[in-house]
Amino acid sequence: MDQLHKVISNFKIEGEVSQIIPFGEGMINATFRVTLHDLSTEYVLQKINHHIFKNVEMLQGNIKRITDHIREKLNDAGESDVDRKTLTLIPALDGKLYYFDGENYWRMMILIADSKTFEAVTPEYAYYAGQAFGNFQAMLADLPGEPLGETIPNFHNMEFRLQQFRDAVQLNAANRLTEVLELVMEVEKRSEEMCQCEQLFREGKLPKRINHCDTKVNNMLFDEEGKVLCVIDLDTAMTGFVMSDFGDFMRTAGNTGKEDDTNLEQVTFNMEIFKSYTKGYLETAKRFLTPLEIELLPFGARLLTYMQLSRFLADYINGDTYYKINSPLHNLQRSKAQFKLLQSIEANYPEMQQFIQTQL
Repeated sequence: MDQLHKVISNFKIEGEVSQIIPFGEGMINATFRVTLHDLSTEYVLQKINHHIFKNVEMLQGNIKRITDHIREKLNDAGESDVDRKTLTLIPALDGKLYYFDGENYWRMMILIADSKTFEAVTPEYAYYAGQAFGNFQAMLADLPGEPLGETIPNFHNMEFRLQQFRDAVQLNAANRLTEVLELVMEVEKRSEEMCQCEQLFREGKLPKRINHCDTKVNNMLFDEEGKVLCVIDLDTAMTGFVMSDFGDFMRTAGNTGKEDDTNLEQVTFNMEIFKSYTKGYLETAKRFLTPLEIELLPFGARLLTYMQLSRFLADYINGDTYYKINSPLHNLQRSKAQFKLLQSIEANYPEMQQFIQTQL
């Protein structure tokens, strides 16, 4: 704890620290809740995982631009309690938005009081999530200046992910290719269609916008009455295609089973979650989206599930070098579950497209 006290002393906060405790369930950054003796304000202290987010200066600069722009939009709209509806960064004593202790990078934010998150995804909270993430994109659609920096380059770039997959197949480092040939063929036969967004972008038909890139229901804060306060966890916010954010939520929240389910009969696509999220999303996002972007929203569910299938399968073929596993066949099971989910999304695709039309 002495180290944490020393880190905190390098940020511009007033008051004496009384308590520092682990906070939240994030898997990337180490997070702590900081309480002062006078209880006036609480803070969040995070050790940034600079192995994943290699350019911390750019990362923090992105978040500052995002939160400043959202704050301006909220003030212009006459919103009340603005400080609880966006994150507030605390600068270090040297004015930077982070502190480097010689080994690790740290940041501080004001803790949004009387707020909570939810883990379970119900149709009700899928609707709220759709509203929140759609509004997040809408508020940032006119962010001035240069595009945000890529905190994880090529994160949702399907052409890049497909090349990684093909490199794994060609190398066959763990000598596992023979046992997964059928899955490899399933990936390949969809490859051209799944890269259509990048092609449409090059043709000038599909724009890139600011995405959250981790659209989970637990990346939203709610007040005590269950109303959405704001979107949090902005580390991956960067430019991309809106259907990627849409599809990322569908891939996780719309799965009736687990990401690594051993019982594939449990893995299907939940159309109620799709309809609820879509309704909420279009209520807030429709005003800035092009007709093509709206048309491609259901495709995003196929795309992100396919992308994750290719990543799990590539890691299995490579010998499990990226994802943590709890058994030698873990990545293979993940791949099979993702493929089952993809097949279910494909079976529901016509209905998904029809539902989009009813919301216009």
